Amino acid sequence: MSSVIQIDRRGDIAVLTFNRPHALNALTQEMAAGIADTLVALDSDASVKGIVLTGAGDRAFCAGLDLEEARATRVEDVERTFGTVCNVYKQILLTDKPVISAINGVATGGGFQIALVSDLRVAHDGVRLGQPEINAGIPSVMGSYWISLHLGWSMNQELSMTGRLMDAAEAKHYGLLNRVVAKDQVIATACELAEHLAGKLPTAWARTKKRFREVALAGFEDAFRAGVLGQQEAFANGEPQGFIDNFFAAKAKR
Repeated sequence: MSSVIQIDRRGDIAVLTFNRPHALNALTQEMAAGIADTLVALDSDASVKGIVLTGAGDRAFCAGLDLEEARATRVEDVERTFGTVCNVYKQILLTDKPVISAINGVATGGGFQIALVSDLRVAHDGVRLGQPEINAGIPSVMGSYWISLHLGWSMNQELSMTGRLMDAAEAKHYGLLNRVVAKDQVIATACELAEHLAGKLPTAWARTKKRFREVALAGFEDAFRAGVLGQQEAFANGEPQGFIDNFFAAKAKR
Protein backbone atom coordinates (compact mmCIF):
# COMPACT_ATOMS: atom_id res chain seq x y z
CA MET A 1 0.00 0.00 0.00
CA SER A 2 1.20 3.50 -0.86
CA SER A 3 2.50 5.65 2.00
CA VAL A 4 0.02 8.36 1.02
CA ILE A 5 -2.80 6.08 2.19
CA GLN A 6 -3.01 4.85 5.78
CA ILE A 7 -5.46 2.27 7.14
CA ASP A 8 -6.33 1.88 10.83
CA ARG A 9 -8.95 -0.36 12.35
CA ARG A 10 -11.43 0.64 15.02
CA GLY A 11 -13.18 -2.64 15.61
CA ASP A 12 -15.20 -3.48 12.51
CA ILE A 13 -14.61 -0.05 10.98
CA ALA A 14 -11.66 0.78 8.71
CA VAL A 15 -10.39 4.37 8.88
CA LEU A 16 -8.80 5.35 5.56
CA THR A 17 -6.56 8.38 6.03
CA PHE A 18 -5.28 10.63 3.24
CA ASN A 19 -1.67 10.90 4.34
CA ARG A 20 -0.10 14.02 2.82
CA PRO A 21 -0.48 16.47 5.71
CA HIS A 22 2.42 18.66 4.51
CA ALA A 23 0.38 19.35 1.34
CA LEU A 24 -3.04 19.63 3.03
CA ASN A 25 -3.71 16.08 1.83
CA ALA A 26 -4.07 17.35 -1.73
CA LEU A 27 -4.92 14.76 -4.36
CA THR A 28 -2.06 13.48 -6.47
CA GLN A 29 -2.56 10.80 -9.09
CA GLU A 30 -0.87 8.33 -6.74
CA MET A 31 -3.15 9.18 -3.84
CA ALA A 32 -6.34 9.16 -5.93
CA ALA A 33 -5.49 5.75 -7.38
CA GLY A 34 -4.60 4.52 -3.90
CA ILE A 35 -7.92 5.66 -2.43
CA ALA A 36 -9.91 3.92 -5.17
CA ASP A 37 -7.90 0.69 -4.96
CA THR A 38 -8.12 0.63 -1.16
CA LEU A 39 -11.88 1.13 -1.24
CA VAL A 40 -12.20 -1.90 -3.53
CA ALA A 41 -10.07 -3.98 -1.16
CA LEU A 42 -11.95 -2.87 1.95
CA ASP A 43 -15.32 -3.47 0.33
CA SER A 44 -14.34 -7.08 -0.37
CA ASP A 45 -12.93 -7.66 3.14
CA ALA A 46 -15.56 -9.51 5.18
CA SER A 47 -14.01 -8.31 8.45
CA VAL A 48 -14.73 -4.66 7.55
CA LYS A 49 -18.27 -3.46 8.20
CA GLY A 50 -17.85 0.22 7.35
CA ILE A 51 -15.32 2.79 6.13
CA VAL A 52 -14.41 6.23 7.46
CA LEU A 53 -12.47 8.69 5.29
CA THR A 54 -10.35 11.41 6.89
CA GLY A 55 -7.21 13.49 6.43
CA ALA A 56 -3.91 13.28 8.32
CA GLY A 57 -3.08 16.17 10.62
CA ASP A 58 -5.49 18.83 11.80
CA ARG A 59 -5.33 21.33 8.93
CA ALA A 60 -7.13 19.54 6.13
CA PHE A 61 -9.38 16.70 5.13
CA CYS A 62 -8.33 17.20 1.51
CA ALA A 63 -7.59 20.49 -0.26
CA GLY A 64 -8.40 19.24 -3.76
CA LEU A 65 -5.89 18.82 -6.58
CA ASP A 66 -2.19 19.00 -5.83
CA LEU A 67 -1.09 22.25 -7.48
CA GLU A 68 2.45 21.16 -8.33
CA GLU A 69 1.15 18.12 -10.17
CA ALA A 70 -1.64 20.13 -11.81
CA ARG A 71 0.92 22.67 -13.09
CA ALA A 72 2.61 19.94 -15.12
CA THR A 73 -0.64 18.78 -16.73
CA ARG A 74 -0.69 18.87 -20.52
CA VAL A 75 -3.89 19.10 -22.55
CA GLU A 76 -3.40 15.53 -23.74
CA ASP A 77 -3.13 14.37 -20.10
CA VAL A 78 -6.42 15.86 -18.93
CA GLU A 79 -8.76 12.96 -19.63
CA ARG A 80 -6.46 10.48 -17.89
CA THR A 81 -5.65 12.62 -14.85
CA PHE A 82 -9.22 13.88 -14.40
CA GLY A 83 -10.43 10.30 -14.81
CA THR A 84 -8.16 9.07 -12.01
CA VAL A 85 -9.62 11.63 -9.61
CA CYS A 86 -13.21 11.09 -10.72
CA ASN A 87 -12.78 7.35 -10.20
CA VAL A 88 -12.45 8.09 -6.47
CA TYR A 89 -15.94 9.60 -6.43
CA LYS A 90 -17.32 6.72 -8.46
CA GLN A 91 -15.69 4.10 -6.25
CA ILE A 92 -17.12 5.65 -3.08
CA LEU A 93 -20.57 5.34 -4.65
CA LEU A 94 -19.87 1.77 -5.79
CA THR A 95 -18.74 0.68 -2.32
CA ASP A 96 -21.52 -1.42 -0.82
CA LYS A 97 -20.49 -0.74 2.78
CA PRO A 98 -21.22 2.54 4.56
CA VAL A 99 -18.70 5.29 3.75
CA ILE A 100 -18.56 8.24 6.16
CA SER A 101 -16.41 11.35 5.68
CA ALA A 102 -14.82 12.60 8.91
CA ILE A 103 -13.93 16.14 7.86
CA ASN A 104 -11.07 17.87 9.67
CA GLY A 105 -9.97 21.33 8.57
CA VAL A 106 -10.28 22.24 4.89
CA ALA A 107 -12.33 20.21 2.38
CA THR A 108 -12.19 21.96 -0.97
CA GLY A 109 -12.47 21.02 -4.62
CA GLY A 110 -11.87 17.31 -4.95
CA GLY A 111 -11.89 16.95 -1.17
CA PHE A 112 -15.31 18.61 -0.95
CA GLN A 113 -16.55 16.30 -3.68
CA ILE A 114 -15.28 13.21 -1.84
CA ALA A 115 -17.36 14.34 1.12
CA LEU A 116 -20.43 15.02 -1.02
CA VAL A 117 -20.51 11.50 -2.48
CA SER A 118 -19.99 9.82 0.90
CA ASP A 119 -23.03 8.38 2.64
CA LEU A 120 -22.79 10.81 5.59
CA ARG A 121 -20.53 13.67 6.68
CA VAL A 122 -19.20 14.59 10.15
CA ALA A 123 -17.20 17.76 10.85
CA HIS A 124 -16.23 20.20 13.59
CA ASP A 125 -16.43 23.96 14.07
CA GLY A 126 -13.56 25.53 12.18
CA VAL A 127 -13.84 23.47 8.99
CA ARG A 128 -14.00 25.24 5.65
CA LEU A 129 -15.77 23.62 2.74
CA GLY A 130 -16.45 24.57 -0.85
CA GLN A 131 -15.77 24.45 -4.53
CA PRO A 132 -13.10 27.10 -5.28
CA GLU A 133 -11.86 25.53 -8.53
CA ILE A 134 -13.16 28.40 -10.66
CA ASN A 135 -10.78 30.75 -8.84
CA ALA A 136 -7.86 28.58 -9.94
CA GLY A 137 -8.91 28.69 -13.59
CA ILE A 138 -10.49 25.21 -13.52
CA PRO A 139 -14.14 24.94 -14.64
CA SER A 140 -16.42 23.80 -11.82
CA VAL A 141 -18.21 21.03 -13.70
CA MET A 142 -18.00 17.76 -11.78
CA GLY A 143 -18.23 19.65 -8.51
CA SER A 144 -21.38 21.49 -9.58
CA TYR A 145 -22.89 18.14 -10.58
CA TRP A 146 -22.34 16.63 -7.12
CA ILE A 147 -23.61 19.82 -5.46
CA SER A 148 -26.80 19.55 -7.54
CA LEU A 149 -27.64 16.32 -5.73
CA HIS A 150 -27.70 18.21 -2.42
CA LEU A 151 -28.69 21.83 -3.14
CA GLY A 152 -30.93 23.87 -5.43
CA TRP A 153 -29.87 25.66 -8.59
CA SER A 154 -29.35 29.11 -7.08
CA MET A 155 -27.11 27.97 -4.20
CA ASN A 156 -25.21 25.67 -6.54
CA GLN A 157 -24.54 28.59 -8.85
CA GLU A 158 -23.33 30.72 -5.97
CA LEU A 159 -20.90 28.12 -4.66
CA SER A 160 -19.68 27.00 -8.09
CA MET A 161 -19.40 30.45 -9.66
CA THR A 162 -17.95 32.43 -6.75
CA GLY A 163 -15.78 29.65 -5.33
CA ARG A 164 -16.44 30.90 -1.81
CA LEU A 165 -16.07 28.61 1.18
CA MET A 166 -18.62 27.76 3.87
CA ASP A 167 -18.01 27.28 7.56
CA ALA A 168 -19.48 24.38 9.52
CA ALA A 169 -22.60 26.26 10.61
CA GLU A 170 -23.56 27.24 7.07
CA ALA A 171 -22.82 23.78 5.67
CA LYS A 172 -24.91 22.20 8.43
CA HIS A 173 -27.73 24.67 7.74
CA TYR A 174 -27.85 23.57 4.10
CA GLY A 175 -27.77 19.89 5.07
CA LEU A 176 -24.29 19.27 3.70
CA LEU A 177 -23.07 18.11 7.12
CA ASN A 178 -24.96 15.49 9.11
CA ARG A 179 -23.16 16.08 12.41
CA VAL A 180 -21.00 18.89 13.78
CA VAL A 181 -19.13 17.75 16.90
CA ALA A 182 -16.07 18.64 18.94
CA LYS A 183 -12.85 18.35 16.97
CA ASP A 184 -11.58 15.41 19.02
CA GLN A 185 -14.85 13.53 18.48
CA VAL A 186 -15.03 13.65 14.67
CA ILE A 187 -13.46 10.24 14.02
CA ALA A 188 -15.29 8.54 16.88
CA THR A 189 -18.64 9.94 15.74
CA ALA A 190 -17.99 8.92 12.14
CA CYS A 191 -17.13 5.39 13.28
CA GLU A 192 -20.32 5.24 15.36
CA LEU A 193 -22.37 6.27 12.34
CA ALA A 194 -20.62 3.69 10.18
CA GLU A 195 -21.38 1.01 12.78
CA HIS A 196 -25.00 2.16 12.95
CA LEU A 197 -25.49 1.94 9.19
CA ALA A 198 -23.63 -1.37 9.02
CA GLY A 199 -26.17 -2.78 11.48
CA LYS A 200 -29.13 -2.23 9.16
CA LEU A 201 -30.86 -5.31 7.76
CA PRO A 202 -28.79 -6.26 4.71
CA THR A 203 -31.37 -6.27 1.93
CA ALA A 204 -32.93 -2.97 2.99
CA TRP A 205 -29.47 -1.37 3.29
CA ALA A 206 -28.20 -2.74 -0.03
CA ARG A 207 -31.28 -1.70 -1.99
CA THR A 208 -31.39 1.76 -0.40
CA LYS A 209 -27.74 2.46 -1.15
CA LYS A 210 -28.11 1.00 -4.64
CA ARG A 211 -30.89 3.47 -5.42
CA PHE A 212 -28.86 6.46 -4.23
CA ARG A 213 -25.96 5.14 -6.33
CA GLU A 214 -28.15 4.88 -9.42
CA VAL A 215 -29.41 8.44 -9.01
CA ALA A 216 -25.91 9.82 -8.37
CA LEU A 217 -24.32 8.06 -11.32
CA ALA A 218 -27.14 8.83 -13.77
CA GLY A 219 -25.46 12.08 -14.82
CA PHE A 220 -21.88 11.14 -14.02
CA GLU A 221 -20.72 10.36 -17.55
CA ASP A 222 -22.14 13.60 -18.97
CA ALA A 223 -20.48 15.60 -16.17
CA PHE A 224 -17.20 13.78 -16.75
CA ARG A 225 -17.23 14.49 -20.50
CA ALA A 226 -18.09 18.16 -19.90
CA GLY A 227 -15.36 18.35 -17.26
CA VAL A 228 -12.76 16.91 -19.61
CA LEU A 229 -13.65 19.40 -22.36
CA GLY A 230 -13.67 22.31 -19.92
CA GLN A 231 -10.30 21.44 -18.44
CA GLN A 232 -8.75 20.80 -21.86
CA GLU A 233 -9.79 24.29 -22.96
CA ALA A 234 -8.63 25.89 -19.72
CA PHE A 235 -5.21 24.23 -19.82
CA ALA A 236 -4.84 24.99 -23.54
CA ASN A 237 -5.40 28.67 -22.70
CA GLY A 238 -2.92 28.50 -19.82
CA GLU A 239 -5.33 29.78 -17.18
CA PRO A 240 -4.75 27.19 -14.44
CA GLN A 241 -0.99 27.32 -15.06
CA GLY A 242 -1.00 31.10 -14.70
CA PHE A 243 -2.92 30.94 -11.43
CA ILE A 244 -0.58 28.27 -10.05
CA ASP A 245 2.54 30.24 -11.04
CA ASN A 246 1.18 33.35 -9.32
CA PHE A 247 0.21 31.32 -6.25
CA PHE A 248 3.69 29.88 -5.83
CA ALA A 249 5.34 33.23 -6.57
CA ALA A 250 3.28 34.89 -3.84
CA LYS A 251 3.99 32.02 -1.46
CA ALA A 252 7.75 32.38 -2.05
CA LYS A 253 7.62 36.07 -1.05
CA ARG A 254 6.03 35.40 2.34
